Amino acid sequence: MAMVSTYCPQFSGLRRSCPKLDNSQSQSFVQHINSQLRLASSGKPCRAVTAMAGSGKNGTKDSITKLVSDLNSAKLETDVDIVVAPPFIYLDQVKASSTDRIEVSAQNSWIGKGGAFTGEISVEQLKDIGCKWVILGHSERRHVIGEDDQFIGKKAAYALNEGLGVIACIGELLEEREAGKTFDVCFQQLKAFADVVPSWDNIVIAYEPVWAIGTGKVATPQQAQEVHVVVRDWLKKNVSEEVASKTRIIYGGSVNGSNCGELAKQEDIDGFLVGGASLKGPEFATIVNSVTSKKVAA
Repeated sequence: MAMVSTYCPQFSGLRRSCPKLDNSQSQSFVQHINSQLRLASSGKPCRAVTAMAGSGKNGTKDSITKLVSDLNSAKLETDVDIVVAPPFIYLDQVKASSTDRIEVSAQNSWIGKGGAFTGEISVEQLKDIGCKWVILGHSERRHVIGEDDQFIGKKAAYALNEGLGVIACIGELLEEREAGKTFDVCFQQLKAFADVVPSWDNIVIAYEPVWAIGTGKVATPQQAQEVHVVVRDWLKKNVSEEVASKTRIIYGGSVNGSNCGELAKQEDIDGFLVGGASLKGPEFATIVNSVTSKKVAA
């Protein structure tokens, strides 16, 4: 869905049973840690596919009304979850005007229970207006606002403890990728979540290479898949095999209606975090419906 805002996500998900991963599904990559791997996992996908849409500081009441209307009337895959994350000031409008199929997410939340923190939004306030999710760790929060890994992890722990689902964003800068540090960066960001969250049941991981956000550049399906495989392998080794099998890992970075199909076919890409394409209701519907590519590939 094309919800306009500093960030406007949605996601979709296949509901399948999720058996645990075989040992063959995750391959060791320690000896290649500073190189870009081409890892291929075996077996069929079993996780929900998630597609999220977000696009900058855009949006007015009228434009958001149009986007919600487009999504409400679109023909969408029935086994897809949809979550939208408009700017804070439009959350109530979107919640009131969306169909029951659409859940609402906030773009950020505070680290604790309210208090004298001018300009912040508390988890309790988000729950009060019906939010089910919150996006934490997005690249702008990390690299523009200056939130560090530990601060983001604590925000995630508090949100989860209070009953919100968390869309946990990770991803590397261009210079980090060029230096062969993609995996190290993602692991460090993941560890900050893993050290403090009470459970992974309501976490969706969003891998967003920062160099691909809003630039028109997009990781190839193979590049995205290799990072998703490595992230899933990290979860298996550092959290549990069950969490690795069940956790949805979605890709973000210049996803659009033209490239979503090939990306969606990748076994470990469980959906998308969408940018500029979220401004166009029909195109976002195309991205949501790219879940059919996963079905065909399976």
